[in-house]
Amino acid sequence: MPMIGTAHRTTANGTTIAWSELGAGAPLVLVHGIGASHRTFRLLAPALAEHFHVYMLDLPGHGLSERPEAPYTLPWYADTVAAWMDAIGLPSAHFCGHSFGGGVAQWMLVDHAERVDRLALLAAGGLGREVTAALRLASTPLAAPLLESRLFGTVIKHAMRWVSRRLDPAEHDEIERLARLSAVPNSGRAFRRTVSGCIGLRGQRVQTWDHISKIPSLPPLAVFWGGRDEVIPVEHAHETARRIENLALTIYPDCGHFPHLQEAERLARDVTRFFLDPE
Repeated sequence: MPMIGTAHRTTANGTTIAWSELGAGAPLVLVHGIGASHRTFRLLAPALAEHFHVYMLDLPGHGLSERPEAPYTLPWYADTVAAWMDAIGLPSAHFCGHSFGGGVAQWMLVDHAERVDRLALLAAGGLGREVTAALRLASTPLAAPLLESRLFGTVIKHAMRWVSRRLDPAEHDEIERLARLSAVPNSGRAFRRTVSGCIGLRGQRVQTWDHISKIPSLPPLAVFWGGRDEVIPVEHAHETARRIENLALTIYPDCGHFPHLQEAERLARDVTRFFLDPE
């Protein structure tokens, strides 16, 4: 898989992390969602790199990173990201996380708040219980034989085609690439443990609201969401804006779960404005 920008491999928290960088300026870490890779930001990252030094990692169990024997819980992911930052000499950065990656970024606030300068969340997990039925079913033991079989790549391909059906047909090439990466041994195990670590049959079990009191102080926050998101409902964005003062909220009415693919130009402009705004 070709990586975007300058590619690197670094060992952190006992796991080999594939990551890349491009641009110059204040550091900005992009964190992808479950079953994806850093390439989900292929349209957004180059625009952000005009203003920031953009870092993109493949989370463990994803993309070109290692698939270790590990718990794949949110605290473990956050510890791994913090260890990766230590390994590459990055004391702190702005963070922008999509979906599950938004959940990882929120957990950075819980356990490593000093590493996060500002936080932008794109259709993020961890802000409410509701989530698509497919992920709730994937969290059950009954799904384990399928998810941990050789068919996992095919499962990911069909799942991504469903959630991405509003995207340009050219995205099908990216889905095929993602399906091939998902066929790498232990990808299904990593996916199942990631899902079951934060989701159950009733929905998202791990929510930031249950841990927000552990965060010393919240950094500047912005939330960006698609008004037609069928994976995590946009109501979570509105509820977050009601509960957190001075939060910047942007809704893209005609978008689904991937505003960084459907509205990349507008999103890049809005995210850049948020990170650069002195207020």
